[in-house]
Amino acid sequence: MTLMAVGGVACVPTVQDCVPTTLATGGFGLSFTLSFLLFAAGGVALGTLSGLIPGLHANNFALLLAATAPSIPAPPLLVGVAMLTAGVVHTFLDIVPALALGVPDAAMAIAALPGHRLVLAGRGREALRLSAVGSALAVVIAVPLAIPITWFMLQSYPTIRANLWIVLGGVVLFLVLTESSPAAAVGGLFSFLLAAVLGWFTLDVSFEAPLGSGSMLTPLLTGLFGAPILIDAMGGDGVPPQADARLTMKRTDLALTASAGSVAGAIVGYLPGISSAIASVMALPAVPNRDVDRGFVVTTSGANTANTVFALFALIALGTPRTGVMVAIDRTQVPLELAVLLPAVLVGAACGFVLVILVGDAYLRTVGNMAYTRMSIVLLVFLAGLSFALTGAFGVLVFVVAAVIGLVPTRFGARRVHLMGVLIGPLML
Repeated sequence: MTLMAVGGVACVPTVQDCVPTTLATGGFGLSFTLSFLLFAAGGVALGTLSGLIPGLHANNFALLLAATAPSIPAPPLLVGVAMLTAGVVHTFLDIVPALALGVPDAAMAIAALPGHRLVLAGRGREALRLSAVGSALAVVIAVPLAIPITWFMLQSYPTIRANLWIVLGGVVLFLVLTESSPAAAVGGLFSFLLAAVLGWFTLDVSFEAPLGSGSMLTPLLTGLFGAPILIDAMGGDGVPPQADARLTMKRTDLALTASAGSVAGAIVGYLPGISSAIASVMALPAVPNRDVDRGFVVTTSGANTANTVFALFALIALGTPRTGVMVAIDRTQVPLELAVLLPAVLVGAACGFVLVILVGDAYLRTVGNMAYTRMSIVLLVFLAGLSFALTGAFGVLVFVVAAVIGLVPTRFGARRVHLMGVLIGPLML
């Protein structure tokens, strides 16, 4: 893709300039197509692993691929296909362990997450399909929206960047004020400050690691968001018997909440430090009061997947990576060929949708009835080992500290999304 610089910001000046060189040079021959499918299949496999293993993220595999890319006998563009496909598949499948782990006792259902409440009511199979539909609809909505929204962001980004600390401060204020209680608001702000301090002192630290070119994002994000879920899952009561998979949510509500998630994913997809979890919170006002739990599942899944689509366009248009996967793509110097990378998104979405249905029910039955404590310990050791491989001994220390901080929000009844302060705080400063 041809990019031009205007005022220090890369932009796409005309439709003709958006025609990727891969198409212009006839790059989609049989050999390239087969290679594309092979690397896309590899990405699907990686995204499936990261999506189904609690605490692991496609960012980890993407950064691992970035570290080993020089030794992979393939063009960077195909490595980028694997990274992007893995990232999209992960956004479909991460709902599966989220529903299977940490299901509370029935007496505590009122304090459970919406997805867990559906599982306790025997509607976990429906929740899986609601999530898959929400993510799929988000892709369908996001792809045509991406071009006009990208154009708008190109016009407004210089102003946003000049006042970034105000924008990010407004996001933090919104997250705190929309908490469920004053205690949760205080806990959320405290969690934000702890995470911000952690990010300030660790993000730019130099380290030595076995793989040499990892990122401090791995121990930070797995520690803040992955490890606490595993720790809290210890002692859970498991998954009760589940009823049929029939969708009971009205079609109009389903379309509305998926659209809200997609639009929220678009808003945050171009802003640094703002995650899909924050997009989900922004979309919650669109959730119908008559079916809050199902609407929450659809909205959050839609925002999560749409964020990946818009982050790709943000990288192409603005030259700035907004997610861990995009950081890995940028670090690997993947050519930003939209005609290759966008099909990778669509392949990942199609495979992710099918995999949720094929794997989800069995996962709920099997993992939901395992010994949570033993499984959590094994996975925590694995995540610590991954942190060591990518960031060395210092990364393991960061992982442990991040895990402790990650336990704070839920102790106050606050959302974990405040832990994004690990990125937002340093950016504001």
